[in-house]
Amino acid sequence: MKTALLLTALLASAAHAHITLDQPTAPAGSSYRATFKVGHGCDGAATKALVITLPEGLRGAKPMPKAGWTLTTTRRPLKTPYESHGKPVTDELAEVRWTANTPADVLPDAWYDEFVVRASLPAEPGDVWFAVRQTCTEGEWYWAEKPTADNPRPRAPAVRLKVLPAADAGHAH
Repeated sequence: MKTALLLTALLASAAHAHITLDQPTAPAGSSYRATFKVGHGCDGAATKALVITLPEGLRGAKPMPKAGWTLTTTRRPLKTPYESHGKPVTDELAEVRWTANTPADVLPDAWYDEFVVRASLPAEPGDVWFAVRQTCTEGEWYWAEKPTADNPRPRAPAVRLKVLPAADAGHAH
């Protein structure tokens, strides 16, 4: 009975988090592969575009192209420019958009796929939030709500990455 209750609770939690990260935690200052998992469309309709708004503070972000999808990006100026490999960096990736090229390339509601962005994480630990707009053949979802004391389980939650202190990240190869 306890196993059935635990399984039900886990499934309810998973059903609530609609766009998730493959690895929801990472060490501060590390290179991170943000794999956004898309488990369904919009109320039965296929996904035809996904737009991820990157939080400030990610350095050197680069999206991964997908066959059958057009990749476009938007940049924003940095508040504090920095130098990388001897060159000044004055802007950063702000938004990544993948759009299905044809109706045959859309992501059906019953299918699953992943969309990837690589970046270097901030040096300071804390929560990093990604807003994701999922546009479907009919309708859309804007996954951008952060939990609050009044609304601990928002209907359209933003995607959260927990950046851990570098020493707490554990041993990895």
